[in-house]
Amino acid sequence: MYTLSNPGNETVVFSFSDKDGDGGIAPIVTTSGVLKSGLTYSGTLSVRNDSTNSVVDITEEIAEEDEDHQFFFIPNSALAGKLTIQYDDKDGKNNPIGLETKAIVSGSGNGKLKIILRHLPNKGGVGVGFGDIINAGGETDIEVEFDVTIQ
Repeated sequence: MYTLSNPGNETVVFSFSDKDGDGGIAPIVTTSGVLKSGLTYSGTLSVRNDSTNSVVDITEEIAEEDEDHQFFFIPNSALAGKLTIQYDDKDGKNNPIGLETKAIVSGSGNGKLKIILRHLPNKGGVGVGFGDIINAGGETDIEVEFDVTIQ
C-alpha cells in the first residue's frame, strides 16, 4: 500500500492485493482518490503478504534488509512532469530505499504510476540513486501499476 498525504491531511491510497499469488484470481488494484496539483505529498509504503491465512507485514523486513532493496516509482508519459517521486529515506550506505517519499504534483491529467520493488539492485548503477531503474539489475519482487488522476 502506498499512502500519500498532503499538508491538509488529505490522503490518497494506492492499494494492491493478490490473495492467491501468481495466477488464479486477478489481483485487486485500487486508487482511493485524486492528487491535487500544486501540492507536495508525504509518501509511505507498506508491504504485506496476505496470500496466507495470517497477514504478514513484511515492511519491517525490507527496512532491515534496506541495502538489498529499492522501490522504483515510474510515472507513464501522460504524467511526465506532473508527478515526481523523490526518495525520503536511505539505507546504511546512504542509498535510497523508497519506503518514505515525497510526491511533487503539478498540472492536471490522468495516467499510470508503476511501482517496482527490486531485490539486490545495483544501487551504485548510473541513475539508480535517482530512481532510474535501467541500470539497477537485481530481481523484481513486486511490480504493480496504479491509475492516477491529478486535478
